[in-house]
Amino acid sequence: MSLPPPPFTGPPGLQPLPPGWSQHLAPGGQSYYYNAITKESTYVRPLPIPSQAETSKKQKKEKPLVKTPIPGTDWIRVKTTEGNIFYTNKTDKKSVWTVPDDIKDAVAALELEDKEGEEGRTREAESVAKTEEQERLREVERIKSEVAGMVKRKAESPEPMDEIVISKKPRVQDEEDEDEDESEEEDWQREAAAQLAAEAEEERKRAEEEATRMRDEAEAEAKKAKEQPQIVMPERVDLSLDEAKALFKTLLREKNINPLHPWDTCLPLFVSDPRYVLLPSVSARREAFDEYCRDRARELRQSHVRKEKEDPMAEFNALLVEEVKSTRTSWGEFRRNWKKDRRFYGWGRDDKEREKRFREYIKDLGEKKRAAAQKAEADFFVLLKEHGGITEQSVWKEVKKKLVQDKRYDAVGSSSLREGLFNTYLKAGKWNSGSGSTTGDLVAGDDDKLEDEVDAARKRKERKEKAVKEREEKVRTERGRVEAEIGRSRMGLSKEEGEREYISMLVDAIRDPTVSWDSVLPQLKTDPRFLNSPLPLNQQLLLFHQHIERLASKYTTGLHDLFRTHAPTLATKFTALPVSEILTTLPAVKLGLSIDSLEQEFQRWQRDRTAEARRDFDEMMAENSFVEFWGRLGKIGGEGVDGGVKADEIGEDEGEAFGGKVDMKVLAKNIDVSDIEKVLRNDKRYMMFDHVPEQRVQWVREYLANLSAPKLSVHAG
Repeated sequence: MSLPPPPFTGPPGLQPLPPGWSQHLAPGGQSYYYNAITKESTYVRPLPIPSQAETSKKQKKEKPLVKTPIPGTDWIRVKTTEGNIFYTNKTDKKSVWTVPDDIKDAVAALELEDKEGEEGRTREAESVAKTEEQERLREVERIKSEVAGMVKRKAESPEPMDEIVISKKPRVQDEEDEDEDESEEEDWQREAAAQLAAEAEEERKRAEEEATRMRDEAEAEAKKAKEQPQIVMPERVDLSLDEAKALFKTLLREKNINPLHPWDTCLPLFVSDPRYVLLPSVSARREAFDEYCRDRARELRQSHVRKEKEDPMAEFNALLVEEVKSTRTSWGEFRRNWKKDRRFYGWGRDDKEREKRFREYIKDLGEKKRAAAQKAEADFFVLLKEHGGITEQSVWKEVKKKLVQDKRYDAVGSSSLREGLFNTYLKAGKWNSGSGSTTGDLVAGDDDKLEDEVDAARKRKERKEKAVKEREEKVRTERGRVEAEIGRSRMGLSKEEGEREYISMLVDAIRDPTVSWDSVLPQLKTDPRFLNSPLPLNQQLLLFHQHIERLASKYTTGLHDLFRTHAPTLATKFTALPVSEILTTLPAVKLGLSIDSLEQEFQRWQRDRTAEARRDFDEMMAENSFVEFWGRLGKIGGEGVDGGVKADEIGEDEGEAFGGKVDMKVLAKNIDVSDIEKVLRNDKRYMMFDHVPEQRVQWVREYLANLSAPKLSVHAG
């Protein structure tokens, strides 16, 4: 018979195989299990037979035992009380059973460090155990040698005693004493040897009984294991995917897996069951697990709904009993607090029916409280009767100190009512002053008077409560009127405030510049600021489009900044840009641009940029004093644009200060475009048009041609 293939290491997290079993891979890639003792093969993973200690241990709840931070990461390695290991992330609050890929190196380093430390501790423990074992063996050998010596001395005692007697001097009295001592020594040694032999025999019997018991238990367990039904699968399990999925879902139902828990949390609960491996892959098991969670969650919801529909009136009554504790509670307050609760709206055709039941409950609650109050007052009078030492001169402050521990004292509820009842009791009561009496007894005929006083006190209390209720109702009505006025004033917000609220809502709700009004309207209708807005529809549409334009302008500005980064000059073409990179940026994504629309936007931006640069160029020409002075001076002698002064009107002595005559007009005529370019060539506004030098020269000529001659001073002759 050929040997089985080498063992295959299964996925982490599975329980170890029972003794004799090993895991292998079939030619088709499926795992199977082989028992080298029974020569048995199966596709179902065998389960280990738990001992009594393991069974009692499994009954305990698995808890984290050791938490070890993994250096350099946010992960923690957790070892449970059952010996299982999982990893949890402190930041993401995520836990997994397997080692994440990004921390495998750190975990390997930590395990190597733990292994080295464990080996050191193991060597130390082995050294200590070895030393203790040697000391124990030496002690056993010493005891054995002593016992052997005692037994040997006992066996050889006659001969040495004779030798000792012969060797000693013949003294009659000493010999008799020595014989007695030797006889006592022999008796003690005989008794010690017998006791040691009995203890050794008893220990041997006890060891034999323990070995026999353990052998019998092992045979009984083996026999019990053989008698248990074994799941023997054929070499190939012909189950369809639907059948395997159904068995897997049955496993999840039997384990009562919570449908709200994730896969990683539930996996240890059913991974050791043979039905776990019926599905061929982990992805198929995850898919079946998700289907089970959806179906199970739907069943639980339907069961909950059916339970609520069985007796909705009982649920409504339970809500009343649980939440309505005072007869002063109004229907409006109760409805406002619980109108969204299923117990509230699950019963009754409308609010009128629910309000009717609410008022009936309030009436019943008032009667119950009234009856409880009457009983508490009666019990309080009984308490006063039972208390001794009350006279007409008794003071309530002194009496109540002796009654405060009694439950009937607290049952009255109000301190002022207790004092009033006490005063009523004093007015209606008369006491006999018998010597043996410990409590005052009311004289016959005073009980009716006491009842009248109690009725009067109760009526006063009821009138007071009625007045308080009427006052509260009046205050509630006034508050409702004020709230209505406040609501009307809020609805009458000014146009500016309404626009501000509406714009705030648009900023919170809309952040995409490509949305339309129709697409975003359902979302806006969920916002109270939209529902309560006093603005007309046309004003709302106008503000919406303005908001969209602001968003688009914001992202367009960001896109232009990107253009400016990749196109430093006006001569840069669209083909020179990293188009694919720009299309992935936030501005391009938010604007929903394609390659064509991106090119159109770039061309428009270049046109606007060129026009702005042209304006800057004209500003540069106007700001330059060299151009301004010589350009205007060259206009003297002719009429010019605005009219000028003829050349013969300039005095001839103006150039004599420099040692000769200077004709400024001639100098101005000698200044040409090349001289102006030398002055302007370092200006950035001038360099922006290096790619069109002819056009730039033409602009300079046009600017000079449009200059007018300078106006002379009014003091000139």
